[in-house]
Amino acid sequence: MTSLALTLLRGAALSPFKRRPPRPEAAPPAGTHTGHIRTDIQQLIAYERLCGFAPEHEGTRNDAPLPLPYPHILAFPLTMRLMAARDFPLPLLGLVHTSVEIVQHRALLPDEELEVTTYTEKLTPHRRGTEATVVTHVAVGGTPVWESHSTYLSRHRRTTGTTSAPAPPAEPDPLPALADWRLPADLGRRYAAVSGDRNPIHLYPLTARLFGFPRAIAHGMWTLARCVAEHRREAGAGAGADSSGSPTPQYVSAHFKSIVLLPGVVTYAADSEAFELRGPSGRVHLTATTKAPESDQLPDRLPGR
Repeated sequence: MTSLALTLLRGAALSPFKRRPPRPEAAPPAGTHTGHIRTDIQQLIAYERLCGFAPEHEGTRNDAPLPLPYPHILAFPLTMRLMAARDFPLPLLGLVHTSVEIVQHRALLPDEELEVTTYTEKLTPHRRGTEATVVTHVAVGGTPVWESHSTYLSRHRRTTGTTSAPAPPAEPDPLPALADWRLPADLGRRYAAVSGDRNPIHLYPLTARLFGFPRAIAHGMWTLARCVAEHRREAGAGAGADSSGSPTPQYVSAHFKSIVLLPGVVTYAADSEAFELRGPSGRVHLTATTKAPESDQLPDRLPGR
């Protein structure tokens, strides 16, 4: 059994003991998880096929840079070690990815050894439970090259007197629709195979119902990756683009607004630096922007708080 599988089993075993919601003033667990990681080319090819970053490969791949979201996959085992630890206050089973912000300072190459660090930044009351903010840093030779800032929601009843996050603002006007995608029932299992994320909410209707979902739901990071691939393809190669046709440095900030049930049909919509994913009824599943804030507005997230 792989170390990731053992980590997931540990997290599953500890989840029933973490059902009590953390106190609103609870501090995040201290410490970081670090590791040196190299890219598995065959896994990368499978990821690119599933997420739309590349046409079918003949078992080989050139030296094009990694897709913007891919370091999230490489860091996943470390993130799971963080969340499966006894001192992580939320149950691993049933966690829902609610947002992600990615900043890439330069293109990452498949043959580079990546130095990955991940830690929990904070815990935040949410109208549906508690959110944990997890930060991941990637460096090459000690130089920062990529970072992400993700929130994960543990759904539970709020305790008396708990202040919750405000309800989200009204959605802006819909973006122009560009494509419809039909998502198969096994998409969650296929993405789990390339990402390692085997959260039961993504696998089968039965396992999803154990956590209150009517059917299996798509991984948020698959919906983001598929949209990023489409957005990059539409933008095409241009000035300042790397060999994959993607401008560098790169940035994306996404919010996973509602679940995507499997099977299902979604609509990809985009306009300039913004894109979104909608359901047949117009319900928004994901909103994102590739317009980075000014550098002095990006929070300082270096390890060693």
